[in-house]
Amino acid sequence: MDSLRFDEACRLTEQELHRRGGIGELNEKTLHAVLKRYFEPHEENHEVPVGRYVADIIGENGIIEIQTGSFTPLRPKLEFLLDFADVTVVYPMAAVKYISWIDPETGELSSPRKSPKKCRPIDCFYELIKIMYTLDNPRFHLRLMMLELHEQRKLDGWSADKRKGSHRNDRQPAKLIDEIAIERPADFDMFIPDGLNKEFTITEFSKNAEVPYRLGQIAIKILCYLERIRFVGKRDRENLYSVCY
Repeated sequence: MDSLRFDEACRLTEQELHRRGGIGELNEKTLHAVLKRYFEPHEENHEVPVGRYVADIIGENGIIEIQTGSFTPLRPKLEFLLDFADVTVVYPMAAVKYISWIDPETGELSSPRKSPKKCRPIDCFYELIKIMYTLDNPRFHLRLMMLELHEQRKLDGWSADKRKGSHRNDRQPAKLIDEIAIERPADFDMFIPDGLNKEFTITEFSKNAEVPYRLGQIAIKILCYLERIRFVGKRDRENLYSVCY
């Protein structure tokens, strides 16, 4: 984690995007552009063709792919790239988020308001389940970028206040809060909560991790695949698990 380098990447990217005509027209490219500059300041290493794909970054440490949206379209590309190179997937997460609203008729932008919604590192499992079978590849690496993000949305939704169903226009990173590196399956142990009994259910895992049951279910499926926890039997109708180490 290098906060100074991140701040500089934000500053330089903002200058470049304004020079090109304004960040409001870039449809969420600001976040992607900042992260590319943060991980690789040399632009000649950006957007490099690799077979039938284009890698976000190719450098001395292999390929870096910055995924700001769903991991579903990443899966075939990742499987292809991992055949011959180390690949680091960078996933930005909004630990703190401010939202501003754009009136599509006037272009007026509201003052930012802090959103009550915020991401925790364990929320990454909602996306990691889509690439689960690549997580144990020794060439796979992950960076969770916990950020303060300023999001701009259009008032074009279907609800009376035009907010529900609205479209996101741009996300601008303002601060790097944490950078979490996951290099190998054992690093996923950080997501196993403290206080579990020797044998535990999904319900107990979810309660200790302070996450919804559905997320606990996903996390356990991934952790079982990575052999960090294992299925050990039943308690009434619920599956029982234990930690492998």
